Amino acid sequence: MMFKSYPDVVTVKDLSKMLCIGRNSSYNLIHQNRIRFVRIGRDIFVPKICIIDFLLNDFKDVEY
Repeated sequence: MMFKSYPDVVTVKDLSKMLCIGRNSSYNLIHQNRIRFVRIGRDIFVPKICIIDFLLNDFKDVEY
């Protein structure tokens, strides 16, 4: 299984580490609806399964 050391729901900071990208790139993916997320108040959380889905199905179209 991918990303065993991470919890089932991660922060944007964790998302950046998982994908080896910067924080702004992580927010761009979120705001472009490329990665599904949950907003609780001002905080953004990303289910780990959504990151895996992105990597398996949508990763090839990422612009850096």
